[in-house]
Amino acid sequence: MNTSVGNRDFLLPDLGEGLSEAEIVEWRVAVGDVVTVDQTVVEVETAKAVVDVPCPYAGRVVALHGAAGEVRPVGQPLITIAPLDDAPDPHATYREEERAGSGNVLIGYGTGHGGTGRRRRRPRLALAPESGALASVDSVSDPAAVSGSPAPAGSPAPAGSGPAGPAPVGSSASSGTAAPADRTADSARTGGPAALVISPIVRRLAKEHGIDLGSLRGTGPGGVIRRADVETARTGPAAAPAARLAAVPDAPAAHVGLAPARDGDTVIPLTGIRKVIADKLSRSRREIPEVTIWVDVDATGLLETRAAINAATPDTPVSILALLARICLSGLRKFPQLNAHVDTEGQRIVQSGGVHLGIAAQTDRGLVVPVLRDAQWLTTRELAAALAETTAAARAGTLPPARLTGGTFTLNNYGVFGVDGSTPIINHPEAALLGVGRIVDKPWVVDGQLAVRKVTQISLTFDHRVCDGGVAGGFLRHVADCVEQPALLVANV
Repeated sequence: MNTSVGNRDFLLPDLGEGLSEAEIVEWRVAVGDVVTVDQTVVEVETAKAVVDVPCPYAGRVVALHGAAGEVRPVGQPLITIAPLDDAPDPHATYREEERAGSGNVLIGYGTGHGGTGRRRRRPRLALAPESGALASVDSVSDPAAVSGSPAPAGSPAPAGSGPAGPAPVGSSASSGTAAPADRTADSARTGGPAALVISPIVRRLAKEHGIDLGSLRGTGPGGVIRRADVETARTGPAAAPAARLAAVPDAPAAHVGLAPARDGDTVIPLTGIRKVIADKLSRSRREIPEVTIWVDVDATGLLETRAAINAATPDTPVSILALLARICLSGLRKFPQLNAHVDTEGQRIVQSGGVHLGIAAQTDRGLVVPVLRDAQWLTTRELAAALAETTAAARAGTLPPARLTGGTFTLNNYGVFGVDGSTPIINHPEAALLGVGRIVDKPWVVDGQLAVRKVTQISLTFDHRVCDGGVAGGFLRHVADCVEQPALLVANV
């Protein structure tokens, strides 16, 4: 932090739930703008949500660390703020803010600093094996390296302005002070023009794909090489896949011979929420011995019950999903073994005291599962209102990360996609998931007579470690009976 001239680096805060990085979506300010305490300065996208980040300092913006589309690690400089020129004491405003606290809180982060003196634990970054150590987060940032404008006259030379680059393969370079914006390592390795790299994520991606950063032309501010530049080099027509693989010493033999992206192919980087979805579903399939059972049910009575409720109180309508959620809660009270998770490290099954009901929701950013905490205490109308508010916020991308984790049981209405059945993957680390297909007219036998009824298929996917077929079948049969005869719910609430 540049304390000699009163500048302050605002570091990307801990956004909660173990998130170690965030991608810059849009800057809300520019270099030269004056900001106030708690003003939103940037919109970032984590693996779980889009978050507006407020700045805890007031003053003038002198540097933005990173461009739109760039991934920044938690704990690294995000924006540099200088005191206003007409302020008699450049530290007075900051001291006042520290005493009062700004009051704006993110998940795991408050802009009031207090006086505990505790240091934030720095995140561990998955850098390439030969990458050098990161420069201190308290070091002076180089505004010119990001904004492309010269540093103010008389400013001291920046020391350790960015992450240290990886040493050339096979070299024994020590971890000395990094050159500004990490140019030195690339020029020493290639003998050509120096590469301007700020993000360690960019450097890691380049190494993984054997791309020479010195040969790239950065499209970021001041010529900074961005993640998109590496992706373009990796998938562009001029890329030589075999040569790049040969440049990576530890490249698995199975990768050799992979065809490059052809003209017309669309390459989508597995990042952000799509990467989290992929990782979580893969882990679920690896760890959970899941079983799916299903049954067709006559939902005519459930639709009639919903129509009667909404006719009586049209101002507060109840959805079919809310009624299904109420039925799930009734079933989990009768079969609590399914409201659980397996603690593999402790070698135990943990049954949750409350039902934190997850609702699978499809959004433009991918599939998310927002959670209604302690849903067992909500009335059916309260469930309907909470479901409507939660799914709308999920699709708008405004849910905080804390609302997207901690579920104990998931309800998945895949019938909205026009399908009858599914064998879904359990939302790890939960133990079960109830799926509901579309409701359609089908021939059905009623009292020995053939009739046309509203029929749907419901399925239960469960972790066979937490229970056997008797419990799982009993739960699914209870749900089916309540769908066919909603009056049974009255006996269980």
